[in-house]
Amino acid sequence: MSNYSPTRDTLAKRIAGEIVLSNIPGQTMRKWRGLINISQIEIANALELSPSVISDYETGRRKSPGSGFIKRYVEALLELDEDRGGQYIRQLSRITLDPSDVFIDIREFMAPVQITEVVEAVKGKVYAGEDRLHQDVFGYTIVDSIKAIQMLSGLDFYRIFGTTSERALVFSGVSRGRSPMIAVKISPFKPRIIVLHGVRGEIDPLAVQLARHEGIPLAVSGLKTEEELVDALVKLYRSTE
Repeated sequence: MSNYSPTRDTLAKRIAGEIVLSNIPGQTMRKWRGLINISQIEIANALELSPSVISDYETGRRKSPGSGFIKRYVEALLELDEDRGGQYIRQLSRITLDPSDVFIDIREFMAPVQITEVVEAVKGKVYAGEDRLHQDVFGYTIVDSIKAIQMLSGLDFYRIFGTTSERALVFSGVSRGRSPMIAVKISPFKPRIIVLHGVRGEIDPLAVQLARHEGIPLAVSGLKTEEELVDALVKLYRSTE
């Protein structure tokens, strides 16, 4: 067993709790294995099981795992990450999830959803990254664009990514989209998709250019109010429970 780490312990409890509470625990197991970038073969070897057993749990062909197995599964995931240098655990240690009025909503999906589902939920029009819409996202963050730009330092910007950068980053209260895209460009972490809400008139061509340069899909929400935006994404989140 690895040495105790507060960050590792916090992450282990979060992952295990999410799996236990999920209505689709197998898919939630697969989600976290994918986030930490561990293959079925690697986790199976660590648990001294056949990869088919892991596959059966993750696809729901086998009865939902008990708490003992879930604990072993989570510990194995994190130990494998530590064996590689602890990249995922280090990423989490940089992130603080203290509430702030910059954050309108931040959630982690119980199971991955495709970018296309996010775009449909927010009634989005895609301006860049059309070839990447099949990719999975694992959560979303909605931020007040003006407050985020005014109040978040470079290190604070990590906070918008929750437990993973592979998420939808939604900026509300946007004028034309240039400032949010510049903020994303200078951030070391890149979201899977950026959604702009509240754009008045035409989107800034530079915003589109930056999104294409960074290889990040960019969409503009067609929903009228911030409340509608939040409700739409909460509904998508609940569909993964």
